[in-house]
Amino acid sequence: MSFKAREIIENPRNEIVVSSASLFEVAIKLKIGKLALRKSLSGFLEDVEKARIEIVPISNSHLVAYQLIPDFPDHRDPFDRLILATSISEGVELISKDPKFKSYRDYVSIIW
Repeated sequence: MSFKAREIIENPRNEIVVSSASLFEVAIKLKIGKLALRKSLSGFLEDVEKARIEIVPISNSHLVAYQLIPDFPDHRDPFDRLILATSISEGVELISKDPKFKSYRDYVSIIW
C-alpha cells in the first residue's frame, strides 16, 4: 500500500467506505483460489467492521452511475466498473493501485 493511501486510511478523521461489490469480489476470488487471506472470510469481515469501515450496499444510484462510465476496450471488469460507479455516486475518492483505473481520472479521483 502506498504511503499516501495508508495515511488516508489510518487517519481517524477520515470516513472510509468500501463497496459491498468489493467484498463480493473478495469472496469469489477466495472461492476460486485466486486470493488468499491470513484469516477466514468471516474474520476478515469482522476486521473490516472493527476498523469502522462502512460497507456501502449497492444502490440504485450506483446502477445509474454505472451506465455513465465510458467503455474502454481494455477494461470491462464489471466489479471494477461497479466500484467506480459507487465512488462517483457517493462522491468519494477511490483508493486503488489498479493501473486500469487511471483511464477514469476524468470521472473520479484516484489515490495510490
